[in-house]
Amino acid sequence: MSNIVFIQGSARPLGNTHRLLEYLRSKTGGDIIDLLDYRIGEFDYDFNNRDDDFLELIRHIIAQYDLIVFASPVYWYTMSGIMKTFFDRISDLLYIEKDTGRALRGKGMAVLSCSNGADIHSDFYTPFIRSAEYLGMEYVGGVHGWLDEDGTIPILAKNRLDDLSDVLINR
Repeated sequence: MSNIVFIQGSARPLGNTHRLLEYLRSKTGGDIIDLLDYRIGEFDYDFNNRDDDFLELIRHIIAQYDLIVFASPVYWYTMSGIMKTFFDRISDLLYIEKDTGRALRGKGMAVLSCSNGADIHSDFYTPFIRSAEYLGMEYVGGVHGWLDEDGTIPILAKNRLDDLSDVLINR
């Protein structure tokens, strides 16, 4: 089994995305990093944010984990703002931390998305897939989940999460 980290980017630390993430993690093991716990500024070409938490965090992730699972609610048909900011900051690794960026090569990437229903457009996963390709990472899959009105994870969503857990464990 790969050494797995789940990076949660949600406005609610213990919301629906987290509940799905905890279910998936119960099957695979791994650690959770909540982006709300870090000060990560926007990307800028002058790198004025290099003293925030991003570079230290990404170095830790790269050094400790082989498989990164990004967990995000679907906000306006795409990843959350905090997750997008994290992804934008990967650009730092293309300019000022090239060796750190190269260390992403060969690592695995997966995605857990969450919304109010079972349907998601496949375009949601495009930024993740293309980023993995560009960075030389292996995109191992994505899964969409949701909770019923009573707060339970429906059987179909559990089945999808179980399928992804098998992929993560056997990578």
